[in-house]
Amino acid sequence: QVQLVESGGGLVQARGSLRLACAASGRTFSSYGGGWFRQAPGKDREFVAAIAWSGSTFNADSGKGRFTISRDNAKNTVYLQMNSLKPEDTAVYYCAAANSIRRYATPETYRYWGQGTQVTVSS
Repeated sequence: QVQLVESGGGLVQARGSLRLACAASGRTFSSYGGGWFRQAPGKDREFVAAIAWSGSTFNADSGKGRFTISRDNAKNTVYLQMNSLKPEDTAVYYCAAANSIRRYATPETYRYWGQGTQVTVSS
């Protein structure tokens, strides 16, 4: 079992920055792939970024050039650095983990999920 806890969400003005953190406990997280998804009211859960156990990263087009995913295996933590935030980035952000993230953009790939952290970007 892997337990995930997100932190770092909040209210920020447009063009501001936030860094989300996803702390994992339970099994050794270094062998898992990690992902970030978001869900706005009335919308489906949307892929944001993913990072494989090897360190390879994948980004949705919506965040390219603005969002950076990284991991610190010593701290069992995955991060999402978000810069140049826009009001349309407002959503609940979830982190997730899976043994294999070959289909990294698909929520069904991930077995473990955090409870989410709210990000609100004001215009």
